Amino acid sequence: MKKIEILGDNRFETFTKTRDGCRAVIIEDGKILLTHELNSGWWLIPGGGMEEGETPEECCIREVEEETGVIVRPVQRFLQMYEYYEEYRYGGYYFICEVVGQGQMKPTEAEIERGIQPEWIPLQDAIDIFSKHQEYAATSEEKRGSYLREYTALLEYMDYVKNVG
Repeated sequence: MKKIEILGDNRFETFTKTRDGCRAVIIEDGKILLTHELNSGWWLIPGGGMEEGETPEECCIREVEEETGVIVRPVQRFLQMYEYYEEYRYGGYYFICEVVGQGQMKPTEAEIERGIQPEWIPLQDAIDIFSKHQEYAATSEEKRGSYLREYTALLEYMDYVKNVG
């Protein structure tokens, strides 16, 4: 499993807070499942923060169902990423997942306000969307960083599947 660090332009010299989470790369028929926030236009790979006592795999399964209504099985953890922004170090585990069923979305209030919805889009379209991360540098370090994270993860996914099979 590869490990990568991303250093945000707004990071502090040392971090005092940590948050770990998981994200799921789910691809079927050349399309990837993403969450699309209709009110902001943001796209993200489904996932979120780990709860106390939860394994990375359990977090991945729970977060994907909550955000998309899809039930997945993590097949392979292929990437661990650490991002540093302000006083935080965010740890992320990325899994290749397969769909095993249909559940029910359970969006948070914030996700409802942002108009979150799951969408299957061509993998190359997702790579193209996230490749524009630097365009947000002047307006939103959060969006720039999120898109850089997702772009990096998808490039690592492509490299992983090319080398494995």
